Amino acid sequence: MNNKIRIFPASQWLSQYSKDIFVSDLTAGIIVTVLLIPQSLAYAMLAGVPAEVGLYSSIFPLLFYAFFGTSRTLSVGPVAVVSLMTATTLGAISEQGSASYLTGAMTLALLSGVFLLTMGFLKLGFITNFLSHAVISGFISASAIIIALSQVKHVLGITAHGDTLTEIIPTLLDTIKDTNIITLIIGTSVLIFLVFSKEFSVVLFTSLKIEKQRAITLSKILPIASVILSIIAAFTLNLEQYSVAVTGVIPSGLPSVTIAIPSYELIKALALPAFLISIIGYVESISVGKTLAAKRRQKVDANQELIGLGAANIASSISGGFPVTGGFSRSVVNFDAGAVTQAASIFAAIGIAIASVFLTPVLYYLPKATLAATIIVAVISLIDFSILKKTFRYSMSDFYAILVTVLITLFFGVEIGVASGVLLSIGLHLYQTSTPHIAEIGLIAGSEHFRNINRYVTQTDPTLLMLRPDESLFFPNAAFLEQKIQASVYQKDSITHVILLCSAVNDIDYSALEVLESLNKELYKQGVKLHLSEIKGPVMDKLSNSTFLEHLHGNIYISHIEAFNALKSE
Repeated sequence: MNNKIRIFPASQWLSQYSKDIFVSDLTAGIIVTVLLIPQSLAYAMLAGVPAEVGLYSSIFPLLFYAFFGTSRTLSVGPVAVVSLMTATTLGAISEQGSASYLTGAMTLALLSGVFLLTMGFLKLGFITNFLSHAVISGFISASAIIIALSQVKHVLGITAHGDTLTEIIPTLLDTIKDTNIITLIIGTSVLIFLVFSKEFSVVLFTSLKIEKQRAITLSKILPIASVILSIIAAFTLNLEQYSVAVTGVIPSGLPSVTIAIPSYELIKALALPAFLISIIGYVESISVGKTLAAKRRQKVDANQELIGLGAANIASSISGGFPVTGGFSRSVVNFDAGAVTQAASIFAAIGIAIASVFLTPVLYYLPKATLAATIIVAVISLIDFSILKKTFRYSMSDFYAILVTVLITLFFGVEIGVASGVLLSIGLHLYQTSTPHIAEIGLIAGSEHFRNINRYVTQTDPTLLMLRPDESLFFPNAAFLEQKIQASVYQKDSITHVILLCSAVNDIDYSALEVLESLNKELYKQGVKLHLSEIKGPVMDKLSNSTFLEHLHGNIYISHIEAFNALKSE
């Protein structure tokens, strides 16, 4: 990949652009625009910022990602979990509706963008490998429950607050007696309609002889009907006089570009939350991007995605927006609508800009209950507790990690929940690598294959301790290997040779090398020799550059059968 494509991935698809691609992208851009308008307003409400901020967060970020991102179909903008994290973070330092709250939202976007860009330039895209996808899935599921419950107040037309189950549920129960019946009718009607369109609309459209792919696309944009109908109802029936909450005045016009340097105190207060938001946003975005790219045999560059998302968040900040990332629902709609390149996102950004200038007077009458129902239906699909059942049967350590993450998120909030999820993911990885599986092996009769003595009937020798470490040897696990060998030697006085089958060892770092050198000396003092077999070429090259082979009291064997035959007792 040349430097131009590496820095501006868009140059690759721009050079191959054609009229047919333009038509496909324009169609997808229009469809995504229709979806994004209510979504942007809904997620702005969830984040606690003015409605127009949601629109602003869906213009420049789309444009910047289009030029710097590598996914052809990922659609960037406000998403549910990141919006909730934004509200939770800012709610602790400012009051919703205040100037400082909006400044905080812009600062969160700026800091998230800086963190993502820095990780991209340092090529830290591999960081997601250290995050357990199961644990992150548990966090997202728990967050989705909190999001859904937080929107119930808008469906009921009551006042409630809180960021955890222990805060939200009591306030809902205390004020449920004040439910506004008209608001409830609107909210539940929209909920039913959205669920129907999601679950049954494709079947309905195909029964009407509509081609399946077109039916799928229509089902994705059908929810806009609920927006239009609820606006018409609110306007014609003047529902405001019945205390039905509507979106209200949304300033018309495009976002102004402002570059404001936040105070040191604000940066200090928001740095950690911004980092957590950037990590969760990146994990969600790269997962969606890779899934969609795989369907078309395309590639997504993890490091360049960090740069693309970083640029999108900085663009959101300077245009008065809040943190953004690649969204699942809008990206799927973009993909299903036939988007071929990121030009579709550029067209969608233009569509949102047009809506910001001309449609805001109409959006005044959009009931908040409709937006709340939109959020609830969107996040319900994120709830997946089947992962608990699967991990319970497959891996208890993963099960407990997910369960703890879910409970912490539900009862202590998303900020502590995501921090615990990240720490548990890293801790789980370190635990697994520091305590690798080390099998004691024996010879399968009539063959030259060696297997775990606890799983197979094997031939062993009382003078030999044969072990197969199923992991590379490095500083976290070298001591574990040493302890296992020493414990076995102490238990069996007959052992005179220890043979390590290194077929699964891809690397030995310097700390592990020092442990092997020490082990070699200690075993020899006990009358035991250390031997290695089936060492891979690159590992052997590293050992040859040290003095370990010179001081090794045992031997190096090409094959383990050779070592067994040479060292077994007569």
